[in-house]
Amino acid sequence: MTDQTPLDRFKQALTGASRALAHEAEVEVAWSADAPSAAGKNFRVPLPGRNLPPDQAREARGFADSFALKLRYHSEGLHNSGAPPEPIARACYDAIEQVRYEAVGATRFSGIRDNLNAATDLRTASDPITRAEDASQVPLPTALSLMLREALTGQPVPKRARAGVDMVRSEILAKTGTDMEALAGRLGDQRAFQHLALDMLRHLDLTKPADADNADGEDGDEDDGETPENEEDGEDEAEGAAEPQTTEMAGEVTEGEGDGEGEEEEGGEQEMADGDPSDEGEEGMMPVRPNRAWTNIPDGFDYTTYTEKFDEIVTAEELCDVEELDRLRAYLDSQLAGLQGIVTRLANRLQRRLMAQQNRSWDFDQEEGLLDAARLARVVISPGHSLSYKNERDTEFKDTVVTLLIDNSGSMRGRPISIAAISADILARTLERCGVKTEILGFTTRAWKGGQSRESWLANGRPETPGRLNDLRHIVYKKADEPWRRARRNLGLMMREGLLKENIDGEALLWAHTRLLSRTEDRRILMVISDGAPVDDSTLSVNTAGYLEQHLRKVIGWIENQSPVQLVAIGIGHDVTRYYKRAVTIMDVEQLGGTIIEQLAGLFEVEG
Repeated sequence: MTDQTPLDRFKQALTGASRALAHEAEVEVAWSADAPSAAGKNFRVPLPGRNLPPDQAREARGFADSFALKLRYHSEGLHNSGAPPEPIARACYDAIEQVRYEAVGATRFSGIRDNLNAATDLRTASDPITRAEDASQVPLPTALSLMLREALTGQPVPKRARAGVDMVRSEILAKTGTDMEALAGRLGDQRAFQHLALDMLRHLDLTKPADADNADGEDGDEDDGETPENEEDGEDEAEGAAEPQTTEMAGEVTEGEGDGEGEEEEGGEQEMADGDPSDEGEEGMMPVRPNRAWTNIPDGFDYTTYTEKFDEIVTAEELCDVEELDRLRAYLDSQLAGLQGIVTRLANRLQRRLMAQQNRSWDFDQEEGLLDAARLARVVISPGHSLSYKNERDTEFKDTVVTLLIDNSGSMRGRPISIAAISADILARTLERCGVKTEILGFTTRAWKGGQSRESWLANGRPETPGRLNDLRHIVYKKADEPWRRARRNLGLMMREGLLKENIDGEALLWAHTRLLSRTEDRRILMVISDGAPVDDSTLSVNTAGYLEQHLRKVIGWIENQSPVQLVAIGIGHDVTRYYKRAVTIMDVEQLGGTIIEQLAGLFEVEG
């Protein structure tokens, strides 16, 4: 045990404490660089620094305690049986329930109070409530849960959220009256607490009385569902819906609340987005990536954007501070320690192949030049022989730049994006040793449901066929002229919670292609790493079917047929050969590193 690090020992202690608190011997705790989450008895909590800073250790303990309290004091079946159908009411309902079981733990076990407070502070730090400038921007689920937490436990609202809560406090209290005091008296009884919570939501005009009555009636028939909730294998899906720490989701619901009733044409999209936990890393409800059949591009097809005002091209440092980038990079390395050795060996093979092409050659049996050591015997025997010399000749190796364009969409979350990041990192290091410059780019969107572009479209009366209707986010992880050592930690950003959203591939290809055209190198290579067709629900809900896919095909055709840039694509789990002439599809992400190496090696061997 002497080779255990402090982090290993802390994890063991945390697992033991969670098992004791949850009364579950099978609880397992693991580290996560994404948002903390729980799937049944498997907890993923924030990874603290190597030296276990006290504040980060408390945050990890706080999330583990919260998940353990949920296992012990929360009935998922009972909770779902009374859930209101309205999205904003459901978000509030879920948030209120988390406050309940955490308040039970804070009052019964005083030792975990500080841990839960640290977890609440961390959740709140990334919540839209901290950026609200007026009451309309305050996410109601967050404000309501923080006010209820204050009433039930006496713990003050976190400093960062205090201004936002104060904007809506008087309005909430005016409508709820003594509801919070009533809830305080029913902490240990989930069923009674649930009924009172639904009453409070009805007083806030978030749900209809009929819905509350139906929920009460269903509760009476759900006695059998109260006990097995902690044993259900499918709890991880319900977990995504019930976790109030889905702060980004809560904020998105609030922003779209005023638009929902008049948007019949996007009702299905709205329901999906309102419950989308993608910012929090829940794998079970990731957006489905379509793999549509081949469609011909209409002759008159024209791609437009509603507005480019809210698009952004950013560096990793602009999205994340250096300390967090270091933490995310450490997490990336720890997750892929075994894979790195495999990809490194493949990279060494690529280096040998490239260096072989760059090696100088010799012309032998020359009239003059350097004395050829292999001809020494002939020189001794026939000193006057004139063909005993050699001359060095340079082998032409075109100056080359490679751009890796990585899909940063939600469906890449997990192991695919991790392997894409580490492969890009090792490839950049290898090519740098060979004198080949490498640029690493990523593409996603700033929001799930169209962001500010969609808000502007709604404010302007929803003109028909607006074109692309989301805010692009193009990320520069490494510039071509930037040394690998300076950009290494930037790739850890791909592990950050909430980064991976929608993907609009056509415009991303044009952006990366334009950057390559501005380079002076003789050979320019663009490699796209993706896992399927372009997806952006906001755009597709108000334009013709296949709008983004048709644009992607048009862009690819133009680059492949008219551009000096060599284009190659690697598809992860989806057939990208339908889009790209030079492409390969892999079904196992473990193949990604080797596939990148082989594809690049093949391109380097192509003349022209």
